[in-house]
Amino acid sequence: MSERLRAYRAKRDFSVTAEPAGSELTAGSGRFVVHRHRARRLHYDLRLDVDGALVSWAVPRGPTLDPQARHLAVHVEDHPIEYLEFEGVIPRGEYGAGDVIVWDWGRWRASGTGDPARAIERGELHFDLYGEKLAGRFVLVRGDEARPGTEQWLLIHKNDDHARPGWDPEDHPRSVKSGRTNDEVAAAPEALWRSGVPAGEATVPLAGAPGRRWDPPTADELAALDALGGGGRWALQGRELKLTNLDKVLFPAREGEPPVTKRDLVRYHAVIAPFMLPYLVGRPVNLHRYPDGVDRPGFWNKEVPSHAPRWLSRWRDGDADPGQTQWYAVIDSVAALVWMANLAAVELHPWTSQLPDVHQPRWALIDIDPGPRSGFEDVLVLARLHRVALDHLGVAAMPKVTGRRGVQIWVPVRPGYTFADTRAWVQKLSRAIGHTVPELVSWEWQKDRREGLARLDYTQNAITKTLVAPFSARPAAGAPVSVPVHWDELQDPDLRPDRWTIRSVIDRARHVGDPLAPLVRREQELPTL
Repeated sequence: MSERLRAYRAKRDFSVTAEPAGSELTAGSGRFVVHRHRARRLHYDLRLDVDGALVSWAVPRGPTLDPQARHLAVHVEDHPIEYLEFEGVIPRGEYGAGDVIVWDWGRWRASGTGDPARAIERGELHFDLYGEKLAGRFVLVRGDEARPGTEQWLLIHKNDDHARPGWDPEDHPRSVKSGRTNDEVAAAPEALWRSGVPAGEATVPLAGAPGRRWDPPTADELAALDALGGGGRWALQGRELKLTNLDKVLFPAREGEPPVTKRDLVRYHAVIAPFMLPYLVGRPVNLHRYPDGVDRPGFWNKEVPSHAPRWLSRWRDGDADPGQTQWYAVIDSVAALVWMANLAAVELHPWTSQLPDVHQPRWALIDIDPGPRSGFEDVLVLARLHRVALDHLGVAAMPKVTGRRGVQIWVPVRPGYTFADTRAWVQKLSRAIGHTVPELVSWEWQKDRREGLARLDYTQNAITKTLVAPFSARPAAGAPVSVPVHWDELQDPDLRPDRWTIRSVIDRARHVGDPLAPLVRREQELPTL
């Protein structure tokens, strides 16, 4: 198998490309797939499973049921068997970059030979397809002038009971796997390929995947965590995690409560995962780590550590210059979220944009940043004024307390906006509100020139800026949490920005739910201001 995939691997640098390197399979499944692939040029990829690898032809005009058609098919390198079910996006800058759908799939069988590999070597393969679009007898015939690596073949459909004169593949553009078109997959891909991992781990789920759900840990899994000493191996949802220094205090105690240990943070990440993961999956994430506890300086960690497990999803930033972060973690599972807790990643800051196009934000962010003279009541006044303005404009949004002193308002947006668009929109909105209460707001950039007033920070709408994820802990005594709230809760006299901690927010989430959750996949047009 390694020999068969040598040409495929030679074309790809698996420290860069997100495609699968291929597993060592030895037996074929008799399956086929046809991908509709929009790379530099639109083409179809016909792939037949022969002894555990996909023998592949690029067919510019696509397969057809028309018996009069003679379509060019260029024999390309064998592909890994994992490609059978791939539908998503190969990121920009990588080999074959573009969107891919499963245009057809099913079973295939060679005709007139018991050795299809030998028939391909000789240059003529007769075979039957049993797909959802394609059916009947096909023939692949190699041209006389073919050269190795650029072999030009003809793909022909026999004039049998399945033949359809004039049948055009472009009249049938939807995926048989998801029912989506290439445009729809490009706008909201469900997956990217990741290199060099087993087949079951090659797909990186993305935030656009509809209906994604995660299960919390079982009672037995939590009991096993509690039974560990200061460290050990914890089996969680099919992953074995090596946990260390579990009894180390990460957060000083709040009055009347014990300190918060790393074990507490690990347990919290596992239990809160179904609520937090929708804001992390499919997005690069920046980590604010405090391995010595939050009462000592922490540090930002963006590059995936060299000791990260192979199953941890990651994304390479093709725009990064040498010396900048190359590989970011993509937290897409309960186990990945727990692994971050074991790193003492107290704060998780996902990008506002999502893969594969990180230059298109999916949230417009309103950050009400209080100054030294600002009380929380001042913050609430500004948040309520934003609510009035957003309601007037018919814009859906939801606030969250930051876990520190402020309030943020998250506004979902459709694909297609740039960061310049969302920044300009938030700036206009916030300046209009700031003009109504100038005694509360400063527009000075430098903190020492704001006279202690609040800032409405529209500059957070940039690819290089991030805000703390909903349900992420914050580095303060008691482990407070940034929590989405309903608009009406801004009237609650007991509301404080650090009201909930990792010990209390789980009950709230179970009983109140997540007010921001309905907006996660909302595609919203921003009205002109």
